Amino acid sequence: MRHRVAGYKLGRTTSHRIAMTRNMAVSLIEHERITTTVQKAKAIKPFMEKLVTLSKESSTHRRRQAFAKLRSAEATDKLFEVLGPRFKDRPGGYCRVLKLAKPRLGDNSRRAIIEFVERTPKDEIQAEDE
Repeated sequence: MRHRVAGYKLGRTTSHRIAMTRNMAVSLIEHERITTTVQKAKAIKPFMEKLVTLSKESSTHRRRQAFAKLRSAEATDKLFEVLGPRFKDRPGGYCRVLKLAKPRLGDNSRRAIIEFVERTPKDEIQAEDE
C-alpha cells in the first residue's frame, strides 16, 4: 500500500535532493528553459509553480519567503520583477514538461525539457546581455 507516501526521492539523500531542487529552480528562472530527466522535471514543476504564484504580488515578506527557498538574490529579483508580472493574470500552469525522444547518453534515462509557458523573446534576452 502507498498510504501517505508522496513526493519524489530520486535516489538521493534529503539534503542532496533539496540542494538539487534549488539549483534546478534557479537555473530555470535564469534561463527559462532547461533540459533534464523526466523524473527531475516532474519533481521540480510543483516547486516552481508555488514560487511563481508567490511572486505575483511583490512584498518584502513574499520576497523573503522566495529567497528562503531559492537562496539566490539574482533569481529572486528576476522572479519578482519579470516572471511575477508576466503571469499576473494566469490562474496557474506556469511550467510545462516536454518529453524528448532520444534518451540520455550514459545511463539511457528519458530526457525532458521544462520551460515556462510564456517565454521572453530572444531579442530581449540578447539586449540584456549586451
